[in-house]
Amino acid sequence: MTQEQFQQLASSIPHQPGIYKYYNDKNVLIYVGKAKDLRKRMSSYFVKNLSSFKTHELVQRIHHFEFTIVDSEQDAFLLENALIKEYLPRYNILLKDDKSYPFIVIKKENFPRIYFTHKRWKDGSEYLGPFTSSRNVRDLLDFIKEYIPLRTCKLPLTESNINKGKFKVCLEYHLGNCKGPCEGYQTVADYNEGIQQMRDMLKGNLSPVINRYKAMMLEYAVNMEFEKAEMIRKKIDHLENYQEKSVVVSKYLTNLDVFSILKDGPIAYVNYLMVQAGTIVQTHTVQLEAQLDEPEEEVLSFAIINLRQKFNSLSNEIIVPFSIELPVEDVIITIPKAGDKRKLLDLSLKNVNYFQHEIKKKKVLHLEGKTDWEKKNVLYELQEYLQMTIAPVHIECFDNSNFQGSYPVSAMVCFKDGLPSNKDYRHYNVKTVEGINDFATMKEVVTRRYKRLIAEEKSLPQLVIIDGGKGQLGSAMEAIKELDLLGKMVVVGLAKNEEEIFFPGDSESKKLPWDSDSLKLIRRIRDEVHRFGITFHRNQRSKGTFKNELEAIKGIGEETANSLLKAFKSVKNVKLKTEGELTVVIGSAKAKLITTYFAVESEK
Repeated sequence: MTQEQFQQLASSIPHQPGIYKYYNDKNVLIYVGKAKDLRKRMSSYFVKNLSSFKTHELVQRIHHFEFTIVDSEQDAFLLENALIKEYLPRYNILLKDDKSYPFIVIKKENFPRIYFTHKRWKDGSEYLGPFTSSRNVRDLLDFIKEYIPLRTCKLPLTESNINKGKFKVCLEYHLGNCKGPCEGYQTVADYNEGIQQMRDMLKGNLSPVINRYKAMMLEYAVNMEFEKAEMIRKKIDHLENYQEKSVVVSKYLTNLDVFSILKDGPIAYVNYLMVQAGTIVQTHTVQLEAQLDEPEEEVLSFAIINLRQKFNSLSNEIIVPFSIELPVEDVIITIPKAGDKRKLLDLSLKNVNYFQHEIKKKKVLHLEGKTDWEKKNVLYELQEYLQMTIAPVHIECFDNSNFQGSYPVSAMVCFKDGLPSNKDYRHYNVKTVEGINDFATMKEVVTRRYKRLIAEEKSLPQLVIIDGGKGQLGSAMEAIKELDLLGKMVVVGLAKNEEEIFFPGDSESKKLPWDSDSLKLIRRIRDEVHRFGITFHRNQRSKGTFKNELEAIKGIGEETANSLLKAFKSVKNVKLKTEGELTVVIGSAKAKLITTYFAVESEK
């Protein structure tokens, strides 16, 4: 849909709150959005200068749209969320959390059974949870059953069946694990009191349970039943010990939801702590992908709504690290600066940082300490995916680096048998290329590397990875051809951030399986060449090794030159600026020196 086509339809869109849906030419829903003002929000997509490339890509695919008017911004927010969960549109924020979580079910029946389940049926039963750990739920159930006698049998304990004496107590009764409701030894009220105690325990609120046991212990002691009183005392001790082991934040806090976010490019990680009665009863971290470069505030709001729904939270206070728009009624948004609430937020941030670290660690393959067979197996797998004639036991990877559009350098790392060969790492100060030209730089360093290997009669790598797009790969191939090395090694390009592999001359990229060890190895090699190149670049800058044309001007030092490069990105851009534009950055005296210098140079 073009801007002109949209303008013809814009008058039909009201200035009211609602949701809008964008469809492609195959009538597939590709985006759902919400708005306080539908016409104003939808019009913002159809402007000449879109700041986001991804948004531009979305607009190019819009064929037609629909919208729904609602009563309030809150209704728009909730409806948008429901539609995203149902249709999973391609350009909406993607929540990567498809696991099924366990529940504890209180069965809808006389003297309800309590058990663990992964499925939630619409049978009128009460489902508590979900919980993030099956093992913890099972342990919790075992703990509850140890202190609250509840039946485990499947007998139909209707009032008439009990009155007719159809059932007899089993071993569980004699072991003290059940009070025998099947023979009428326990009333419905007493059994339901045990159910309520279980609810309190699951919410981390053990005080009512402990207080009831203390009352029972006192009653037994008064009646001289000291053995029973001692049994109750042990239960109280165990419950208090369990409570101390729980993450108790504060006795003065009630029910809270705590959220923190860590954004890394298009990927975001959100941690959720559920606090009930001052105790953390749930903790969960999810990964999200922002399809249209949505800001942190929007991603966090989206995650909060989804996580609160998933974990059935009814807390009326939400703690977050910064201000967000969350049009949900009767909920307080708190941004704590100190105290127990700030400690909770810091704990959440600690969890989200750890989660990101673990995700990255799992994505990168480390073969140190692995057997020779395990190392070779990864290389054979990579050989198969790249359709190589031999396994790539020797891999080299090149990457260019520059600072604010200046000071170009390159780096090369070498992996042998899947492990870094640090003694073969090389870094390059660019010699023949003027200014920033990634293509020419790549050709220069590839030429220098393999010209030297040929001269020294050293072995060539089986696989060469060029960290960059098709342009840099093409430049590297020019060097390979000029050195007459075609067919003697496999050379591929690795697209920045996308982890797509390009072969010379191919129009389509190749993606390795996202969970394969081959891709993890390539990620590690890429990360290593980035680290090596950036470290070298930083060291060169700190030593003052880099010089540029600006520093050749009398009266202009390194600090001034760096300020100009940060502001205007390159020496070429500085030359094009007026004296007034330069004055804003470095002052009138130095601006005059620079404009005079370049004016004289242009006349030579």
